[in-house]
Amino acid sequence: MGDQTVTQLEGRESAVPHPVADGTGQGLLRRLRTPRRPRLWFEILLIAVSYWTYSLIRNAVPEQRAAALRNADWLWSLEQSLGLAFERSVNQAVNSVTWLIVGMNYYYATLHFVITLGVLVWLYRRHPGRYAAARLVLFATTGVALVGYYLYPLAPPRLMTGGGFIDTVMVHQTWGSMASGDLKNVSNQYAAMPSMHIGWSMWSGLTIFALARVPWVRVLGLLYPVLTLVVIVATANHFWLDAVGGLLCLAFGYAVARLWYGAFPHALPRRVARGSAPRRRS
Repeated sequence: MGDQTVTQLEGRESAVPHPVADGTGQGLLRRLRTPRRPRLWFEILLIAVSYWTYSLIRNAVPEQRAAALRNADWLWSLEQSLGLAFERSVNQAVNSVTWLIVGMNYYYATLHFVITLGVLVWLYRRHPGRYAAARLVLFATTGVALVGYYLYPLAPPRLMTGGGFIDTVMVHQTWGSMASGDLKNVSNQYAAMPSMHIGWSMWSGLTIFALARVPWVRVLGLLYPVLTLVVIVATANHFWLDAVGGLLCLAFGYAVARLWYGAFPHALPRRVARGSAPRRRS
């Protein structure tokens, strides 16, 4: 009897701290990691502030022109040694078709933002349970890209000295790039590695492919980043290796979301019921 009583008391004493830990430590962490219904006002504010911060930091990175041009020459030489230096040929060939290159200039200037925001809105409305995790992927991808801009300044092909590339925005007088024409003074021209046009388009494409129900929409999701790759090369805004950098950043973003939520966004429940978050024990 005495041993049994001691055992029961020990069990009760060991159980006492758990409600406290759930309320202040592990419980708080669990609530933070539990998908919740997104709030519209908060999401609009968060996206606006995040993009403003991203632009501020990206453009605050010193424009190390000499280092950026050296890095561009090195990257171009690396691609040539690999036998995969095709950017100049694509740039010059597409530039000869006026309607096509003008369309690509506008594609480069607009869809990068329109499609990304459109997918976020779609997730918010149709997949609220997956929204926060997908948004975390996007934010983590963009955040690590800022590190790349700071550590590895890189000139785009169109700014290389003697590279033979054509700045299609300047030639055709379109506003297809924040880093050309009159807008070049408000954007860091030497933040080409990694390419967030690829990082964001691949995030959008994979999200659409994983969650859309209509087959042809899923196919379009996969084609979108492929077409974006063609556009960034044809307009001489990026090397193809910049796209690889964007994909690595995206992989980091998915890893962060997987560690935080314990699953990839598409594997989480589509909807979150009100009041589904864990409650603190009394």
